[in-house]
Amino acid sequence: MRDVFHEAANELGQKRPVVVATVVHTKGSTPQKPGAKLLVRNDGSGVGTLGGGCVEGDIWFAASELLKRGGAAEYREYHLNEDLAAQDGLVCGGTMYFLIDPVYEPAEYESYAKEIDAAYGGGAPVAMASLIKPGNGMDAPVGSKVFIHEGGFMEGTLGDRTLDRDAAERARTLMVHGKSEFVTSENGAEYFVEAYTTPPQIVVCGGGHVSKAIAPLAKTLGFHVFITDDREEFANEERFPEADIVLALKPEDALPKLPINSNTFIIVATRGHRYDNVALEAAAKTPAKYVGLMGSKRKTILIYEDLARGGLPVGRIKEIRSPIGLDIHARTPDEIAVSIMAEVLMFRLGGTGLPMKLDEQRIDRIIERVRESVPAAD
Repeated sequence: MRDVFHEAANELGQKRPVVVATVVHTKGSTPQKPGAKLLVRNDGSGVGTLGGGCVEGDIWFAASELLKRGGAAEYREYHLNEDLAAQDGLVCGGTMYFLIDPVYEPAEYESYAKEIDAAYGGGAPVAMASLIKPGNGMDAPVGSKVFIHEGGFMEGTLGDRTLDRDAAERARTLMVHGKSEFVTSENGAEYFVEAYTTPPQIVVCGGGHVSKAIAPLAKTLGFHVFITDDREEFANEERFPEADIVLALKPEDALPKLPINSNTFIIVATRGHRYDNVALEAAAKTPAKYVGLMGSKRKTILIYEDLARGGLPVGRIKEIRSPIGLDIHARTPDEIAVSIMAEVLMFRLGGTGLPMKLDEQRIDRIIERVRESVPAAD
C-alpha cells in the first residue's frame, strides 16, 4: 500500500486530484482482502490493485468518472457470483465492499498521505478511520475521516465524537502490526480503520544453520532482517547477504543498537543455554511484541526459571513463544525455519495455525451433488 500513499502525496503535491479506492470489508472467498487499494490518477492511470478482473475494472471506471464530473465518496458492494467470477477465470463466491474516495484538494489528504508514507519508512505509526455508513441521527457524509497519531491525538472527525474515540482506541492495537478493522457501531454507523507502521522486522540472535535458513525466507516474506552473533565468522555479510544489518556482537549488546519497535520479531537461536539465557532476557526487555526461543521444552523450563528469578514480569514471560514454531515435525534447518516463520506469520496476521482443509462432511456433500447430477444408466 505504501506506493499508493507515496503516489497520492506526489500527485496532490502537484495540485492534481486523485481517487483512492479501498477494499473495506469482504465476505467469503475474494481475490483481495480489506486494505487493498487502487489509486486512480487524473489521466486515468493507476497504482495498486483491488484484485484484478471486471470488479477492479468497474471500480476503476467509477473512479475515472468521479474525476471527470466531480462528486462525493461512494460505498459499493460486489457479489462475486459464479457468472461474474467465471468472466475473469476466478474461483470466488464472496462479496467485496469498496470505498471510492475522491480527493480534489491537497489540503484534504496530502498531509495524511505524507505521514502514512513516513510511517512506512520508519516514522511514528499512524492510523486513519473512514466513515462507510452514517449511523442513526448522523449527517456526516460517507468518506468522513479522522486521522489518529501514535499518542492518540486526532485530526478530523467521523461525524460523532464517540465514534472518533472508539476508532482511536482500536487504532492503538492495530498500529502494532499495521492492521485494519471494519467496525459496526451500536448506532448503526460503519467505519473502516487502518493503521500504518514500518515493515515488519526480524532479529535473529545467533548465526547458526537455522538462522541461515531463516534469513532468506524472512526477506522473501517482506521482513527487514537483522542478524547478531558475537562470532565474526557467523555474523558477516557473506554468510547473510539478505540481511539489512549484521552485527558481530553479543545479542545483549546488539539489541540496543537496532531500531526495535513493536512490529519487530526477535528469534533467539544462539549456540548454548547460557547464551540463550542472556539473549532472551535482553530480547524480552525490548518493545518487540514477538519474542521466541528455539530449543527443547526442558531448556525452556530452565531458562524461564532463571528469568523469573531475575525479576522479569510474569506477564512478559508468558508472552514469550517457546519452544518456537508450529508443530510440523520439522527436523532439518530448512524445515525448522519454515516452522518458525509460519508461527511468526500467524502471530502477525492473526491466523490460527490450523489446517484449512475441507472437512469430511463438506466433501461428502460435494460427492452427493455430483452423483445426483449424473444421469442414471439405462
